[in-house]
Amino acid sequence: MKFSVNQQDIQKSLNYCQGVIEKRSTLPILSNVLLNVSNSELTLTATDLDLIFIHKIKNIKIEEEGKTTTSSSIMYDIVRKISTGKNITFSDVGEAKLNLESENSVFNLNCINPSEFPLTDENFNQNEFLINSKSLLKLLNKCKFSVSNDDTRHYLTGIFFHTTSINDKSYLTAAATDSHRMSVSKVKLKNNIEFEPIILPKKTIFQLCSLLEDYEGDVKVSNIKTKIKFELNNSILISKLIDGKFPNYVQVIPKENQKKLEVDLKLFMNSVDRVASVSLDKKDGVKFKLSKDNLDLSVNNTNSGDGNENLSVKFDHDLDISFNSRYLIDIGSQLEGDNIEIFLKDTGSPALIKDPSDFDSIYVVMPMKG
Repeated sequence: MKFSVNQQDIQKSLNYCQGVIEKRSTLPILSNVLLNVSNSELTLTATDLDLIFIHKIKNIKIEEEGKTTTSSSIMYDIVRKISTGKNITFSDVGEAKLNLESENSVFNLNCINPSEFPLTDENFNQNEFLINSKSLLKLLNKCKFSVSNDDTRHYLTGIFFHTTSINDKSYLTAAATDSHRMSVSKVKLKNNIEFEPIILPKKTIFQLCSLLEDYEGDVKVSNIKTKIKFELNNSILISKLIDGKFPNYVQVIPKENQKKLEVDLKLFMNSVDRVASVSLDKKDGVKFKLSKDNLDLSVNNTNSGDGNENLSVKFDHDLDISFNSRYLIDIGSQLEGDNIEIFLKDTGSPALIKDPSDFDSIYVVMPMKG
């Protein structure tokens, strides 16, 4: 095996591989990346057994085809320290060594036989559909912060994807909740699709986000019972799904929140952030004291002190309610317009948050006792 590849191309690919590979794997082969050169393409594959990432680098110079596996993290570390854009030549030396040369550097890395690398080949051809990369990224970004970290309720540790239809229009809808807050967002689909509801795991979500940020175009999605496959231009991500039943989130969306608070998003976010600075662990609730067109924000921490700020808002009632500042900031960071709308009922009921410039996304936040 012998080939040359541009430093930037392989660095980008190995960077994605790093996100998939487990740092503390018990199986040495899982710390390795599979390199396969044939038909003027280099294919890199990384897996942790739950997630498989495959990336193709096209039009590379191949002198001899072949395949091998070597440590992903060591190779990544070397490649990113080589001058940007330089050519790197790879060749195998003997049975279990991979030689890397660039400029004045020469490295020989240990390899494991590629036959040990776990590859699964399943037929994903049923239930295929295309979705614009930015639409899919929007769904992921608007929901990912609401995903639960509590492994005892594993069915909440991912984003629930399913199709919904409103007025004969078909949507791909995403929902996530950690039972203190919830995000729901949807994008309109060009045609009706056959898509079984799935729960996409957290690690896959973050890996997919980093791929989609660098990609313009359509993503081909296909799923079978336990796995889902995302195909981009030169990358494929195959992931196991979370086995479990996502709760009926629609029941949780407040229906009777008539008290509407409207405020400038930037001013609101900055105020909440400043006032929360006084709380070291950010666990203290930000108290809202609402009266006509006025919002008084305060945080009181017995160990560090208190903070207070006043904002002009649109509001027609009197109400006191407390929220976790982090939850409000997470939601605010995903809003697209100039204002935020918070619909309230009473001190103990969840708040419904909307973005006036995005009718397809809503957020629900439980108040804090306090």
